[in-house]
Amino acid sequence: MGHYRMAEGEVTRAATRLHPSPKPGYAPGMKHLITLVLLLIASPLLAADPITGRVVGIADGDTLTVLDTAKTRHKVRLHGIDAPEKAQAFGTKAKEALAALVFQKDVTVTVVDEDRYGRQVGKVMQGGTDVNTALVRAGYAWRYATYDKKGEYTAAQDEAKVARRGLWADPGPTPPWEFRRKK
Repeated sequence: MGHYRMAEGEVTRAATRLHPSPKPGYAPGMKHLITLVLLLIASPLLAADPITGRVVGIADGDTLTVLDTAKTRHKVRLHGIDAPEKAQAFGTKAKEALAALVFQKDVTVTVVDEDRYGRQVGKVMQGGTDVNTALVRAGYAWRYATYDKKGEYTAAQDEAKVARRGLWADPGPTPPWEFRRKK
């Protein structure tokens, strides 16, 4: 076995072919960073499939349980709205209003988030009815501005206020987020 010797210049040229220097303005690993950024931008577009199933439980005026076709239970919090708490004025009526709209009926839930309690947060449709909007319009829930960034429920709440429907029949109803803070 013979030894192969390279001149000093040849070693440099050989190393450059094995590990070429990066292009100007292009750092190693940049391809991975660009891929990660693109995935983060596209992630809302890759949202989970909607949940379809039958409503088998109503916890309160803005939380329900859906049993899907695979017999999986999904606890769902209605997105962008906040109904009165059970111990609050109109809390029972809000729960009854939600039950009248969806209990033992088939719904489709477009999930937009998961809350800190592990509930899926979404928009609920029953037939052609947007349940979230229907509750606000009937005066059984507030538009929850913290989560309704687009103002999707503003018009429904304004309509309920003007007509003095549901909780708006009271002269100064307390929003649930304030009621919870006082507890």
